[in-house]
Amino acid sequence: MRNYVFSFFFLLILVSAGCTQKKETPPQQPNILFAIADDASWKHFGAYGCDWVKTPAFDRVANSGILFKNAYTPNAKCAPSRACILTGRNSWQLEEACNHSPHFPAKFKTYAEALGENGYFVGSVAKGWAPGDPGEINGKKRELTGPKFDEFTTTPPTNAINKNDYARNFEAFLEAKPEEKPFCFWYGSTEPHRAYEFESGIKKGGKNTGEIDEVPAFWPDVDTVRKDLLDYAFEIEYFDSHLQKMMEKLEEAGELENTIIVVTADNGMPFPRIKGQVYEYSNHLPLAIMWPNGIKNPGRVVDDFVNFIDFAPTYFEVAGINPEQAGMQAISGNSLTDIFYSEKEGKVNPDRNFVLVGKERHDVGRPNDEGYPVRGILTDGFLYLHNFKPDRWPLGNPETGYLNCDGSPTKTYLLDTRRKKGVMEYWQLNFGKRVEEELYNITEDPFCMNNLAKDENYSEVKTRLEDEMKQKLTQQNDPRILGNGDIFDNYEYSGAVKNYYNRYISGENVPAGWVNKTDYDSDLLEK
Repeated sequence: MRNYVFSFFFLLILVSAGCTQKKETPPQQPNILFAIADDASWKHFGAYGCDWVKTPAFDRVANSGILFKNAYTPNAKCAPSRACILTGRNSWQLEEACNHSPHFPAKFKTYAEALGENGYFVGSVAKGWAPGDPGEINGKKRELTGPKFDEFTTTPPTNAINKNDYARNFEAFLEAKPEEKPFCFWYGSTEPHRAYEFESGIKKGGKNTGEIDEVPAFWPDVDTVRKDLLDYAFEIEYFDSHLQKMMEKLEEAGELENTIIVVTADNGMPFPRIKGQVYEYSNHLPLAIMWPNGIKNPGRVVDDFVNFIDFAPTYFEVAGINPEQAGMQAISGNSLTDIFYSEKEGKVNPDRNFVLVGKERHDVGRPNDEGYPVRGILTDGFLYLHNFKPDRWPLGNPETGYLNCDGSPTKTYLLDTRRKKGVMEYWQLNFGKRVEEELYNITEDPFCMNNLAKDENYSEVKTRLEDEMKQKLTQQNDPRILGNGDIFDNYEYSGAVKNYYNRYISGENVPAGWVNKTDYDSDLLEK
């Protein structure tokens, strides 16, 4: 009898403990709304203190959830950044998908595909994973971010903004959702990607150049650059306006409380020295997450380093789905629930103290479609970078128009400071070749202007960061560190401009709509 009573009370303790544990995670699977701007830097959202870009929806998510001050993508270009989000793996772990416009490897399932196979109603609008070839399954094109809901269009405020009615298409998705299913939706705005309608920020957004409180030191502070920045701001606000409508629709439907809303961007702003590069403003991105039913102590600001590869494992954990059993390759990221379920501000998890960054082949423009391989690490207020091929042009060759930099008034102005005014400073900072190693104190030098790699006072810091970076990348089987990095140059490019450089030099008129005709620098061919 005594053993029976003991067993009974022991069972009660186990049940109670189980109930206590369950309180950490709501029993109902949450919905997921992932909103991703196309080319937006972290500082240009109101919650970060920016006054000249109005983002009430982003700010609401931050105030109702968590604002992350140190969120980074491993690779600051559209296709590889989005591949990291979708797979939970760093870009150097993704074979062809490390590159821009590749053939997406069939072996890598995405979280959207996996959730769709495990009880979630999945969909997306506008830009998902792109550019590149997603491949096929059973003769059907893969939908890496979920089936498209792109039926409804609208009249945008400028001729450069997408006609897709993002919010109305999200509403159509909700209308199509079976009542009993949770949803996972990808809102892929194409703003603020280039091109812009020039002076739209002033003429249609009611802005003025004096509002801008900071022009990066690697550009001249001139009217052309400021106007370009205002046009960029106007498009961020358009992205935000549709997010606001989506949130209002969730409230009407009674779904807001149990929806995780993640708002971010895929890479830094589409300006020289930022998008497609590996500096602080290239990889450091906006991130706000709200989840009324799950996040404790909302309104927090968190300083931990978080990574785009952390999204996928978060989704699987809160959904109660085993990613390996769902067919995912091994995930390298870490679920963000340690931050969600904490009540701390500032530093929450001391292990989240670094992030790895890098790139391989982005846009074409070099002989044989070669890339510009870089690896780096951010930690302890420093950014260390190793440029593996410093003999190559980091933004693409001059004679083909620096194709890893979108055409813009800012780009043309910077090039003209050398061509027309004989000033080399801004051209060198933005387009010139680089040394093998770079080290920056990003706390004091966020624009990465002062390379400390050869400063004896920082030799120990440089050696420590280099060793730590190589150790971590070796653990991740990075081919670039293991001596087989040139494999990335040999993966086939999927776009229509494959072998662009060689075709261009031979005299063929190869289309490249993202570069201005005035930006070709043929006079530097031999330099």
